[in-house]
Amino acid sequence: MLAYTYIERGRFALTEKPVPALKDPRDALVRVTLGSICTSDLHIKHGSVPRAVPGITVGHEMVGIVEQTGADVHAVKPGDRVAVNVETFCGECFFCRHGYVNNCTDPDGGWALGCRIDGGQAEYVRVPHADQGLTRIPDNVTDEQALFVGDILATGFWAARISEITPDDTVLIIGAGPTGICTLLCVMLRQPRRIIVCEKSEERAHFVRSHYPTVDVVRPEECKAFTERHSTHGGADVVIEVAGADDTFRLAWQCARPNAIVTIVALYDRPQLLPLPDMYGKNLTFKTGGVDGCDCAEILSLIAQGKIDTTPLITHRFPLRGIEEAYRIFENRLDGVIKVAVSTQTT
Repeated sequence: MLAYTYIERGRFALTEKPVPALKDPRDALVRVTLGSICTSDLHIKHGSVPRAVPGITVGHEMVGIVEQTGADVHAVKPGDRVAVNVETFCGECFFCRHGYVNNCTDPDGGWALGCRIDGGQAEYVRVPHADQGLTRIPDNVTDEQALFVGDILATGFWAARISEITPDDTVLIIGAGPTGICTLLCVMLRQPRRIIVCEKSEERAHFVRSHYPTVDVVRPEECKAFTERHSTHGGADVVIEVAGADDTFRLAWQCARPNAIVTIVALYDRPQLLPLPDMYGKNLTFKTGGVDGCDCAEILSLIAQGKIDTTPLITHRFPLRGIEEAYRIFENRLDGVIKVAVSTQTT
């Protein structure tokens, strides 16, 4: 089968690999029908993910059809259309039992697919702990509608959930990339008093204004003053940082009111400073880390009900054999790209 492979730092390549075999009775083999490219894939390419293993097939955003299951898989069966979770989790350890599935203690726990084990920018993928890592797609939900459920939409849903948003809140979202927009959609479900999105790209700002006209959109240089003017207590009640740029961590806590929640979703290329003397007295609560992606069934139900629609994010479509061009466009943010969909079936 064709598989897009991490060769070495700075280089991916489309290679031929055998179709994966089941290794454990809890595994499932999924025939990938549609995949996508995530910014985290670019972090792997550029050496920002030390855990990533050269030689692995990259990709962790995908949907497909179950081809084969191990003897201990009970939640799905061959023929089921499924969304694949970015995270592998056993469902049994301390962290899984408390919903902290990103920290699953299984050897394959956490972000494994497309990082430490072969992922889904390929024709087939082996999914460990399939009962937890696969979610059946409702019949009235298309592959494109379900494509982002297991990763960036799960991330946005998790970020909105842990941010404790109330109807009286002003919520600031920093970054209107794909994960930022998914976060916006999930924040909108909670109906806060005001939502502000901070984005420096005019193309992405225009996308938000065009699709979500009730949302305020500001540039970084005006974000702090705008947020202070348009909030009740001199800053945002909740700030969700999804951009991960050099100055966006500082912007996040500066725009927060005293005693606010600042949720850090972004993955940074470099360490960030926590200047406690500068923020002394603001009494902020920081929430950070990788997504606990255990809400996929609920998210798919919301999609089936028409309450979430991420299909406008798909601006470009490619076959698997064209994935090099898909990466070029996505990495360089060309042609107004937000997300790409990669059809992984070559026959």
